[in-house]
Amino acid sequence: MLRIERKATSKFLLQRIVSLAVALAAAGVVVAICGYDPIVVYREMLKGSFSSIYYVQQTVQKVIPLLMMGLGVAVCFKMNFINIGAEGQFYMGATAATYVALNVNGPPAPVTMLLMFLAAFLAGGCWCLIAGYLKSKWGVSETLVTLMLNYVAIKLVSYLQYVLWKDPQSFGFPKIANYPAELQLKPVLGVHSGWIVALVLTALVWILLHRSKLGYELSVMGANEQTARYAGMNTKKILLLASLLGGGVCGLAGLIQAAGAEHTLNDQMGGGMGYTAIAIAYMSRMEPPVILAVSFLFSILLQGGGYMQISMQIPSAAGNVIQGIILLFILGSEFFSTYRVVLTRTQKEAAK
Repeated sequence: MLRIERKATSKFLLQRIVSLAVALAAAGVVVAICGYDPIVVYREMLKGSFSSIYYVQQTVQKVIPLLMMGLGVAVCFKMNFINIGAEGQFYMGATAATYVALNVNGPPAPVTMLLMFLAAFLAGGCWCLIAGYLKSKWGVSETLVTLMLNYVAIKLVSYLQYVLWKDPQSFGFPKIANYPAELQLKPVLGVHSGWIVALVLTALVWILLHRSKLGYELSVMGANEQTARYAGMNTKKILLLASLLGGGVCGLAGLIQAAGAEHTLNDQMGGGMGYTAIAIAYMSRMEPPVILAVSFLFSILLQGGGYMQISMQIPSAAGNVIQGIILLFILGSEFFSTYRVVLTRTQKEAAK
């Protein structure tokens, strides 16, 4: 018989390196079966990410939303709150920020920008707080609630784009008006200044998780909620606060993408990055510096995959296949880095 046991120690870094190498080899086999040279494919992906200043800037720009949503999800995952709703919180944050940008005209631009940040944080946080409240009150599965709220948020943005907020000057095209120029994030070193916000948030989330009372409480709750209650922790309050903070960070990612990259709000700006951010947070074991590194890896896949489609005339699905295989192998290695499968003898076999 087979029995699963937890390992006493886990070689996290070595396991990740080996799984990544195996994943690249497996993806290469699939690419070769499809009739393409794997070495050329990988070379073109790297070329599309680093061969010029412009491509490097585009790669860095793709890191920003992945990193920020990965950080937001990590806050929730740390206490075993399975937040699958980063995409919806992203859109709600962008929606709230867009409302402020297009309707608040009195204050100076810096004040309006601060209001946009506050609105985005609260909108994303409250969207996640719905699931947190339902879980704390009635034990409703946060996984299902956050997942379903994604679709609600995206359809809401579609309604705003096609009907309620449709720009009358867009000549019938379903488009929301652009942000005023003074409310768009200005470039710093060729990339919009959202990368600075993302790095600051990385440091703040690390401090939250490793140097604060709340971070300790999240770790205890994630390990064993009963232990947290026995220690006198207010588990419901911690749950609600963490869901607010995690969703709020995802909401800020929506603001940064809308004000920095898109300069408007639309129902395609997420592009499924919220779901990728969930995998990033899980693969990184909720460690902000590792989330930064893994986000950069996936941005290479996104940017290089897009370039590869043009340079080699490869369908977009090829890039998705490579990304999916890498995800499969690395997430699978998470199990084997923590547990081991042991072959044991049954009582009948032992008697023989």
